[in-house]
Amino acid sequence: MRSRSERQTTLRLERSRFLPGKQSGTVQSCASVPTVGTEVFYCDKKEGNCLSLMRTMLSDIDVVFDRDPAARNRLEIIFTYSGVHAVWGHRIAHALWKRGCFFLARLLSQFTRFLTGIEIHPAAQIGERLFIDHGMGVVIGETCEIGNDVTIFQGVTLGGTGKEKGKRHPTVKDGALIATGAKVLGSFTIGEQARIGAGSVVLNEVPAYSTVVGIPGKIVIKNGKKVASAHTLDHSLPDPIADSISEMEKEIQRLKHECVRLSEEKNGSIH
Repeated sequence: MRSRSERQTTLRLERSRFLPGKQSGTVQSCASVPTVGTEVFYCDKKEGNCLSLMRTMLSDIDVVFDRDPAARNRLEIIFTYSGVHAVWGHRIAHALWKRGCFFLARLLSQFTRFLTGIEIHPAAQIGERLFIDHGMGVVIGETCEIGNDVTIFQGVTLGGTGKEKGKRHPTVKDGALIATGAKVLGSFTIGEQARIGAGSVVLNEVPAYSTVVGIPGKIVIKNGKKVASAHTLDHSLPDPIADSISEMEKEIQRLKHECVRLSEEKNGSIH
């Protein structure tokens, strides 16, 4: 029989085998990890993530109370908030992606999309306390970088343009808010505390502490000062039916004036 200290030493040695990269500071490939358990989500400080997965997921719950007045308790958030489910799924998928488990990461990402209606590529880099409210239809692309305390509403797309490789999706800095249905397309930066209005299409960089609205997006507030009126933006789209009705009304008015003129000429000739 081995002593208790010997058994503990053996257990520590066995456990060290299941911590990929912890001994050497490198990341092993998915194929080199013998089992998939909680240890696969160990994050080395050299990879830039000092928080444990559990602590980060708990902060994802706490942020809901700060930004959603409808939230009543943790149990409700855990079981009914699809945005939280999507972020949790991404955090696990991203950990797998960083360890070379690309297929498993994509599989988990696809499963999360099926459950929540929110699509986040497992390679996307997301900071702490991301809040996705309602969430249905949100798309976050592969090379997106999202800072801390960002808020995203339903229908938002953080997409790329073109087919080129490399960085092609936006970078969203800390504290930014992207409202319902906004489309942010391309490799540029949304600055700290910036606001993107609902339904806006943003194709260029947004400075910090600015508000952008419209199609295409234009800055209306910068550093707390109004720089343009939202009423001056052209939000109209071609409406062929309305155009046809307008032309008919003009033609009717022209015919009325012509009838009046002919009637006056006729009366004048009689007299």
